[in-house]
Amino acid sequence: MNRSRSLICIGMCFLLMVSSACAKRETFLPYTNPLPSPAFSLYNYGKEDIVDYEKYGEFQNVGTAQYKYVVKDQEGLANATGEGIYPNSTSFRWDPKYIEYKKQGLLKGNHWDFVHGRDLLANFYKWCSAPEPPGVRQFYIATILEEAGLIKHAIKAYYSIVIHFPYANGWTYWHTPWYIGPASLHRIRYLTRRYPELKMKLVDAKIIIKNGEDNNILNDQVVVWPGKIVHVENEDDVLPHKRKHGLKDIVEKKGGKNTQLVKYKDGSWQLLVDGKPYIIKGITYATTKIGQSPDDGTMRNWMFYDYNKNGLIDGPYDAWIDWNRNGKQDKDESAVGDLSLLKEMGANTLRIYRLPEEKLNKILLKDMYERFGIRFVMSDFLGMYTIGSGATWEEGTDYTNKKQQENMKRHVKELVEQFKDEPYVLFWLLGNENNYGVANNAKEKPDAYYKFVNEVAKMIKKIDPTRPVAICNGDVLFLDKLAKYCPDVDIVGMNAYRGNAGFGDIWEKVFVLAPDKAAMITEYGCPAYGKGLSVEAAEEGQAMYYLGCWEDILYNSADYDWGVGNSIGGFAFEWTDEWWKAYEPFKHNTETRWAGPFLDGFMYEEWLGITGQGDPEYSPFMRVVRKAYEYLRKAWMD
Repeated sequence: MNRSRSLICIGMCFLLMVSSACAKRETFLPYTNPLPSPAFSLYNYGKEDIVDYEKYGEFQNVGTAQYKYVVKDQEGLANATGEGIYPNSTSFRWDPKYIEYKKQGLLKGNHWDFVHGRDLLANFYKWCSAPEPPGVRQFYIATILEEAGLIKHAIKAYYSIVIHFPYANGWTYWHTPWYIGPASLHRIRYLTRRYPELKMKLVDAKIIIKNGEDNNILNDQVVVWPGKIVHVENEDDVLPHKRKHGLKDIVEKKGGKNTQLVKYKDGSWQLLVDGKPYIIKGITYATTKIGQSPDDGTMRNWMFYDYNKNGLIDGPYDAWIDWNRNGKQDKDESAVGDLSLLKEMGANTLRIYRLPEEKLNKILLKDMYERFGIRFVMSDFLGMYTIGSGATWEEGTDYTNKKQQENMKRHVKELVEQFKDEPYVLFWLLGNENNYGVANNAKEKPDAYYKFVNEVAKMIKKIDPTRPVAICNGDVLFLDKLAKYCPDVDIVGMNAYRGNAGFGDIWEKVFVLAPDKAAMITEYGCPAYGKGLSVEAAEEGQAMYYLGCWEDILYNSADYDWGVGNSIGGFAFEWTDEWWKAYEPFKHNTETRWAGPFLDGFMYEEWLGITGQGDPEYSPFMRVVRKAYEYLRKAWMD
């Protein structure tokens, strides 16, 4: 039984908007949405939109690991909550539509098959009686209600988890703990912000998972403040508001003349470039010609592609858009180049990795900076996939091996010395979710890994004291060890794929465990494909996913009062689809890769692009611009 199917990426119907330097533009959806029309009606909505739990029970040991809510009036609480919300677990059985669904055999099968089914009412009925722990069951009921547009009832369902089941957990596909209580709090905050007309606000609620950075749930201590949902008079009261910091508010500085991190009195962090605030509107750019793959040694360096032999690098300068999606280049579809598209989009930073056997094109990087305003986070894999360590794939990088350590340090040193005087370098980034232990022993020996990271960070700062140093972690796994062993790392970067509402408690975890560090998302994204979904629906879902993640990044920055304040930006993953990732580089694969919070519950790694590559005949030039491009363009250009 796979319990890793978590959030359903929910998309509303908005107009398709395409953009380039010469395209028409239409009005962009705001960061708030009108309430959707419900996909179905409930038999019993309950008597209270905001349940007054103090009327029906008693809160005990609030703010401790012994918290619990003791129900004193179960019938009254069930009547208040309504159908599908604990403790109202049976009233759906009297719903005439449920009786009819059951009679027609529409509810037969495993309940996990009803998570992403197209019949939302069937999904709801099936999960109301699913044989799962009550916290897990309640969360999936809430996500179904949310997708169905029953937003008030979904909020009640999420909040019932906070009240009754804050200790509940499930497991991701990677067998890391999934904490349902904090996830529910985040969904409530997301929904009340996205639909301010509800005039509902969550206040004073917090769930802290102590020792939650490892894979052992037995050592967890869950501390709970349930808070409450309240009614507010004005919609503006639930929206993020901008805040300003002055020089007098700065209490700490890191970096130097090129890039500086500053910490303010309130604990928030901000990135400054040339003395001005800079939030990373980033994208991972690594265009790969269809048919090429690192697995068979055919992949070439995109920084030197010139397949049409016109003296220009193909993707950056010669890419063109298949506006009508007819799979060929029409007369009015002339080359615009990725760089023009990125500038038009508002992207300001790219994440670049250097492989030991490859060169970075300094002429290209300089032009990208001077003409298109793009800076770069220069990155080294630090032994991930054995890159730079000298180890074979079978043995994997060993972070206690002195020879391999020297190999990796030498490689980083070459990178820093080669680029430390270039104005387009924003800062240095180490690793790529090495803590997950792919072809290395960081997962088995995290202490050794993070200690080595800090050695490398110290070395970088001796060579270049003018810029911060960051690490690319896999989500928050071993964040406590990172905080303990990496005092010379200034920024915690995290590859995180948590759903269309953003990143949950990531920012708070960094704020609590590593208050001396800023935070950023080094990867976030969603495939533009889902089984059973039309191209239009899949691209809409992807676009809303990217937008929801960006909002979370933005609202947790120092510029807003809504979140934690330590976010300095993030990198969307990625610019264009790479067809090699399922090991058949000439085929655009739709086989599932792993389960997660995506459109149909699964990752399709060859469909993550904000743009597609279209017909292989025209690779690496053709671009199919997806909705995510325009959604992010408007958000980034505002």
